[in-house]
Amino acid sequence: MTHGSGAGQDHPKGLARILPIASWLPGYQRSWLKGDLVGGLSVWAVTVPMSLGYATISGVPVQYGLYAAAAGLIAFALFTTSRQVTEGPSSMTAPVLGAGVAAVAATGSAEAVAFAAAVVLFAGLLYLLLYVLRMGWISDFLSASVITGFMFGVAINVSAGQLFKITGTESSGSNTWQKLWAWFASLADANRATFVMGLVALLIVFGLRFVAPRIPGGLVAVAVGMLATAILGLGDRGVALVAKVPTGLPSLVLPSPSFVADHIATIAATAVGVLLIGVSVSTAAVRQYATKHDYRIVVNQEMLAQGMSNVASGLFQGIFVDGSLSRSPINDQAGARSQLSNLFQAVLVILTLLLLAPLFSYLPEAVLAAIIIEAVIIGMIDVPEMKRLLVVNRTEFVIALAALLGVLTFGVLWGVFIGVGLSIIWLLKVSSRPGIAELGRKAGTDAFVDVTDDPAAETRPDLAIVRFDGGLWFVNSGTLEDRLREIRVRSAGDLKGVILSMEGVDYIDAEGADTVRKIAQAGLDHGIAFHLARVKPSVLEVLKRDRVIDVMGAGHIHDNVETAVQTYSDEHSAT
Repeated sequence: MTHGSGAGQDHPKGLARILPIASWLPGYQRSWLKGDLVGGLSVWAVTVPMSLGYATISGVPVQYGLYAAAAGLIAFALFTTSRQVTEGPSSMTAPVLGAGVAAVAATGSAEAVAFAAAVVLFAGLLYLLLYVLRMGWISDFLSASVITGFMFGVAINVSAGQLFKITGTESSGSNTWQKLWAWFASLADANRATFVMGLVALLIVFGLRFVAPRIPGGLVAVAVGMLATAILGLGDRGVALVAKVPTGLPSLVLPSPSFVADHIATIAATAVGVLLIGVSVSTAAVRQYATKHDYRIVVNQEMLAQGMSNVASGLFQGIFVDGSLSRSPINDQAGARSQLSNLFQAVLVILTLLLLAPLFSYLPEAVLAAIIIEAVIIGMIDVPEMKRLLVVNRTEFVIALAALLGVLTFGVLWGVFIGVGLSIIWLLKVSSRPGIAELGRKAGTDAFVDVTDDPAAETRPDLAIVRFDGGLWFVNSGTLEDRLREIRVRSAGDLKGVILSMEGVDYIDAEGADTVRKIAQAGLDHGIAFHLARVKPSVLEVLKRDRVIDVMGAGHIHDNVETAVQTYSDEHSAT
């Protein structure tokens, strides 16, 4: 795609600000149609088996994955600013939803369906709240290292649970370690026909992934599994088959208020869990293709798109949906140029429900398990990234490993909150240790540089020049106060002036302003002149409102460090 090409306006107005389709559809070009149709068909071939599999991981019958795909695709196409990203059930959020379902209901039961729908609807409403509050920035909340570790752990956890279906044995165990041990212990009881079918399906999906990646291995495995059932009578050989899938479209169903009230804590916790993962993954996908094809996106608008997609899915009792990092590349490589590809894909999913649904009753559960295992291993286990973290930043590697082990030991849902906790700890650690550099004049120039980087820089025993890098707020304001006190004590009475360069301070809160006041007052108490340099207007406005300038004097605010040094020198020489 050439620079700036594609549908829609860069700065839509009116209705198009809420419904981007109103911007790009009137300008749709016929030359885009082939790519959109091929993209929709290509992704449909992958979406159908994956949606069936992710429904089972979510703890509901397989058809609810297709309901989610159809409803989510339509709503997403109407509201997103992306052109290539496709929407649907995913390997990252399905286990989180399934963990919540398992806490309150039996897998596949009517209660499980009701609970999952309530979670999805609740999550959709939370997305809409984020949109109204313009909180699209929350998409950056989970650190990349946490997501890497979480995904790695979820992939192992999900695969461990699916191994029982590959061998046709009874599953057990409350965490990944117990599941793996129980599976090894059950191998002697494996159903031979199920095991063979599972191995064949694994060979198909993994083999085609590496030998012929353009062929949808999941769809091929589904076709082979259903043919094998019909020809060989696998059901009579003890091979577990997918339950009968009803023909037709879902009805709109509102959650029972009493049911929601009885399980509100678990519903809310699960909804927050899927939302935190979903918003990070979806925004990453949208940004990826906007960067690749050079067009404008609105991150806050994507909160609306995800919200409407999940509200639509929840109302039709579908499972959680988000922007797909695994299927969007297929859409893009097929040449999709607009969201028409998603609308076409939705039509194909609807036709699948209307015409092909009965065929899924011939599908062995082992085949679905193989499709899921391939999807999570290929899409979520990122060994190179773990190695990179180990080399680049061992602290982040430890965080990723902790998130991974948290999922394996405490379960997927708790793994989400462990990940959130680790992200908060990491954020606070980084924020509480801002860069505070002591500056000196570079020899023969008017430039001031970090003396650590240039030990030859000229400094003065009576004057300390300090640069603070980062927002000055309650988490780190004490660090600045401690550093300046350390410099004052270290000077052994020689210090007569301090210049604080605030070029790197783009935000200051009430506690940060109070810290500047305390520093200025300490300067007065100890006979040390305190000056500020390169203060941003927004920061200066806060200092004025808090009357900090009254303590230090307006004459001690300077446009640059050189002016501050000259002013201090003039005042000091006069005394």
